[in-house]
Amino acid sequence: MVPAAGVGAAQPLFSFGLISDVQYADIPDGRSFLGVPRYYKHSILILQRAVKEWNTHQKHKFVINFGDIVDGFCPKDQSINAVKKVVDEFEMFRGPVYHMIGNHCLYNLPRSKLLPLLKIQTLDGCAYYDFSPVPEYRFVVLDSYDISAIGWPQDHPKTLEALKLLREKNPNEDKNSPTNLEGLDRRFLMFNGGIGKEQMEWFDGVLQNATELKQKVVVSSHLPLDPCATSKEALLWNCDEVMNLIHKYKCVKVIFAGHDHKGGYSIDSHGVHHRVFEAALECPPGTDAFGSVYVYDDRISLVGTDRMASTDMHFNPQ
Repeated sequence: MVPAAGVGAAQPLFSFGLISDVQYADIPDGRSFLGVPRYYKHSILILQRAVKEWNTHQKHKFVINFGDIVDGFCPKDQSINAVKKVVDEFEMFRGPVYHMIGNHCLYNLPRSKLLPLLKIQTLDGCAYYDFSPVPEYRFVVLDSYDISAIGWPQDHPKTLEALKLLREKNPNEDKNSPTNLEGLDRRFLMFNGGIGKEQMEWFDGVLQNATELKQKVVVSSHLPLDPCATSKEALLWNCDEVMNLIHKYKCVKVIFAGHDHKGGYSIDSHGVHHRVFEAALECPPGTDAFGSVYVYDDRISLVGTDRMASTDMHFNPQ
């Protein structure tokens, strides 16, 4: 349902659906490294209910999946079929579906096999792109694993750059361990990633163009960008560099992310809203976590289902 509003209140410009961290696998339920229960088979049922809801009750322009479509524990001989199975459920939505990649996607398949299945059409195996559903808004989908030790061939320059950074920043033998790392340095873990020089230049160009067109921008990233909205261990490696670029402009109003399954919300020093989504994977049977987002000139309203909290995000429309 559209958020309640007063008499004569404006209708939304458009709406869309979202879900994050489905992490489906045809395996028994398990737990995270921190002991949080994970329901690998149930998560696809949440997606089915989400698509039914989006189709039945809404007039959404599109749906965004915030990454980690299948789980890293999915048996590797089942990876392609598991991804196809989840993609097929998304395809039941009557409209466009926009995907982004997460670390669990890359544990299962290299980019060369994953991106065609997700219908992400970009150059050189990168997975960042933008789209404009209405003239007033631009959506930017970042590739959080552009610089990453997973997903690229082992001898790829992006892999080597990531491994060099991890060696410098994380002295632990297990590069997924934050032991003895202090403060924001706890983000330098192998299951995170960074945004490379070419993507940064592209992003700068998009924000410049959006400013010229007087468009408001919504940024989508699997990895969160603000430490006040997420665990330090879940942040993008160069989140500070990316946020410095975003803060050069006034056009970015909201940043959406996944990865940190408990969810989170903050407003940063420049008034940008950061909303990290609760994971479908960690919903016990019979519960849900997905949302519908209603976009206005001066606010974006997330209406969450069940374990996904609703959030009203107001901003200066200029």
